[in-house]
Amino acid sequence: MTEKQQFSYTHILKATSLFGGVQVFKILISIVRVKIVAILLGGVGMGIIGLFNSTIQVVSEIAKLGLDTSAVKELAHVHNTKDEKAVIETVSILQKFIMITAIIGAIFTIIFSAVLSKLTFGNTAYTFEFIWIAIAIFFMQLTNGKIAILQGTQALKKLAVANVLGSTVGLIVSVPLYYIYGLEAIVPTIIITAVVVFLFFWYFENTLNIQRISLGVKEAYSRGKDMIHLGLVLSITGIITLTTTYLLQIYIRYLGGLDEVGYYTAGFLIINGYVGMVFNAMGTDYFPRLSSIHTDNSKVQIAVRNQATIAILLITPIITTFFLAAPLVVKILYSKEFLVILGLISWGVLGMAFKAVSWSVGYVILAKGDARIFVKTSICFNLLLLGMSCAGYYYYGLTGLGISVLIYYIIHFISMLIITKIFYGLQFQSAFYKLFFICVLLSGLAFVCTFIENTYLKYGGIIVIMLLSYIFTYAQLQQKMNIKQLIKNKLSKK
Repeated sequence: MTEKQQFSYTHILKATSLFGGVQVFKILISIVRVKIVAILLGGVGMGIIGLFNSTIQVVSEIAKLGLDTSAVKELAHVHNTKDEKAVIETVSILQKFIMITAIIGAIFTIIFSAVLSKLTFGNTAYTFEFIWIAIAIFFMQLTNGKIAILQGTQALKKLAVANVLGSTVGLIVSVPLYYIYGLEAIVPTIIITAVVVFLFFWYFENTLNIQRISLGVKEAYSRGKDMIHLGLVLSITGIITLTTTYLLQIYIRYLGGLDEVGYYTAGFLIINGYVGMVFNAMGTDYFPRLSSIHTDNSKVQIAVRNQATIAILLITPIITTFFLAAPLVVKILYSKEFLVILGLISWGVLGMAFKAVSWSVGYVILAKGDARIFVKTSICFNLLLLGMSCAGYYYYGLTGLGISVLIYYIIHFISMLIITKIFYGLQFQSAFYKLFFICVLLSGLAFVCTFIENTYLKYGGIIVIMLLSYIFTYAQLQQKMNIKQLIKNKLSKK
């Protein structure tokens, strides 16, 4: 292995470690918050919060016009060329349109508050709450702009610190409110948290000392056409994705009630938030890095291969460990009432092994700004996910949702490999597929052990497979980047 290849793996692991640490911290904060919500507000409270958050995400996705992602792509590219003038112009354009879209989003929420309440809860009882939530949507959009600037300019440490501080203060504010006011604290907590998080990101973005230039709306549009056009495409696909989740939650509410929505929300919070933290950590560094080299297919090929390798190696021991700890995790995060989601999360977590690769590959379409392919694949995959999830829930309840997620990610994995090979010539070497097969095999065996009735055999088998996954991951990382030496160097610095 060349020194350049080793550096690439090392960079990915360091970036993942940084934001993995942030993610773990946010998870710990979230554990306290969710535990309190589960105890004080129960399944109904979780359901209400889940429906509010889904609605906010849909409205925010409409309002931001995809600018947060398209700006990262543009900023990463100009920042990589060391063109300071282009960076200033891009940031100024972004700031102009972020403010406009934040105002539009807030006004939209106020005007359609009754409609949003009717669509979300089946009545207009929450109209007044949605009017207040307009404030949160305004500040969330401003925060998206700050995050895009920090991420696009690769100010990763500042981004990490802002995340940690925002999560911490958000917890300090929300816990007393839930304790004192119960369900009535849900909306005030959403608003206060949005404002607090914005203030931290505003402060750290200002420390970059990027100048601004005064631009009118027409001039900003003229200079930022590419960013805006790509943003609109991303906005459409983002709305489709969030609408899929939104419709599924409404479908679950219709068939099973608010309690079932709460269980669904809790289950996917574990899958996407806790087990999927590897993707959140990697995405912060991976997307801007891939965007900065998107015109060089040979570099893209290497970046994707290295990213997919690290992703599957890191996710495998997380998956196997999860099967051992799942019942305890659910009790700690929520309560015994939520043990009904074990089937959902067990099947769903197994799908993360396939997501690790399809996720790494899928970013190529976004980094290249190929709007046509991105929109078509997004529509097809979301329709597939919605249909499979509705069918899964109808026939097998919450566990059926988990089975649907696993099957979906297998299909997504195969499809993305075919699509990117056809359009970009992207393909993996046989060595990668061997590694991937071993990781999937270890994850699958740990999953199969969960069906063993004998407690000692069940947990004994999972522990053995879990240890094997740790040994395999460590051996592979040692081979690719001499991780033992990296740890020694880190310790010696301390």
